[in-house]
Amino acid sequence: MAFKDYYKILEIPKTATDKEIKTAFRKLVRKYHPDLNPDNKEAEAKFKEVNEANEVLSDPEKRKKYDKYSQYGEDWKHGEAYEKAQQQQRQYQSQHHQSQQNFSEEEFSDFFESMFGGRASSAKRGQSSKFKGQDFNAELHLDLKTVYTSQKQVLTLNDKKIRLTIPAGVENGQVIKIKGKGGPGINGGPNGDLFIKIIINNNTQFKRQGDNLYLDYQLDLYTAILGGEITIDTFDGQVKLNVKPETENGTKVKLKGKGFPVYKKDEKYGDLIVTYQLEIPKTLSEKEKNLFKELQKIKSE
Repeated sequence: MAFKDYYKILEIPKTATDKEIKTAFRKLVRKYHPDLNPDNKEAEAKFKEVNEANEVLSDPEKRKKYDKYSQYGEDWKHGEAYEKAQQQQRQYQSQHHQSQQNFSEEEFSDFFESMFGGRASSAKRGQSSKFKGQDFNAELHLDLKTVYTSQKQVLTLNDKKIRLTIPAGVENGQVIKIKGKGGPGINGGPNGDLFIKIIINNNTQFKRQGDNLYLDYQLDLYTAILGGEITIDTFDGQVKLNVKPETENGTKVKLKGKGFPVYKKDEKYGDLIVTYQLEIPKTLSEKEKNLFKELQKIKSE
């Protein structure tokens, strides 16, 4: 496998900012997405390369490691281990120089190849080192109403379908770890993991804070003054509320257990807090205006 220049793949300079990386990634993903390029093997290969490049460059630690050890080509992920081995070999040479017990260049080359999965090691050299596979990162976009209940999702990653359940009440920005669904291990090492970041889009009238929901309700002036019954929409149906006479603007009403489900806590829910916003009547008829004037006159007397 040849070394891949991830900066070249994303068409960005090595000085690119995190924002520039994200922008370039989204642009290229749209360009090469399989849905837009059916039966196009070249576009499919580019799509995979773009995802691979983004997984490294969008992660500060992985990008730092890639930049530092890229001179080792395809084995850049093991560059740190290789340099430690070099350092140990130099120390060994220094300590045993007079006794002529230091490694020869050929022996050290064999040691390196053993560490990085090259030629099979003999019993004298020990077993090849095992390395964990690369971790993968992905984003999953869901609507707020969708995550009110547990959801079964199917992700396609490197032509493999991954089935997972998203528990109800998951938070925006929360990262879910799927063990062993990352890149394959090296020399028999464990597979990497898949980290899925949940992005929740809220296109509802509710605001969410933790497990509680907040709703501003436009209350007409007449009901606020005289009292009455109103109907409130919630995520699990409608609820009727009695409004007390002379209710003031900004009055809050708590509906216990009508909020959002608590993550991984079955049958536990937050609260729904309703805030009444008084709605001043507009386009009054002459009769209505006269009645208000009469009320104003009574009040002043």
